[in-house]
Amino acid sequence: MSDEIIKRYTLDQIRQMKGQTDWDRLRREEEAGIEPELDEEEIGIEWDWSRAVMVDGLAKRPISLRLDPDVLEFFRQGGAGYQTRINAVLRAYMEAQRRLNPR
Repeated sequence: MSDEIIKRYTLDQIRQMKGQTDWDRLRREEEAGIEPELDEEEIGIEWDWSRAVMVDGLAKRPISLRLDPDVLEFFRQGGAGYQTRINAVLRAYMEAQRRLNPR
């Protein structure tokens, strides 16, 4: 995670970006029965999208939270975005508890 840079864009910014996909070439290849090539990083990887969750950009609320120093350091070692990672861990815990104790 520390080697990656996470960039965030608004929906308007994404809509203004110029697409780089050659849709005509892909349509021609599909008609010819040519399978798309995979990136080297993707070869041999089977992605399980069945559990993927789209999280909308809910407004975050600033709070003061006391964490043990080693816990905070662990998340900070991952670089920028450590607060987002802490939030993701808390969300996973919340969702697991909701599955165990439905109301």
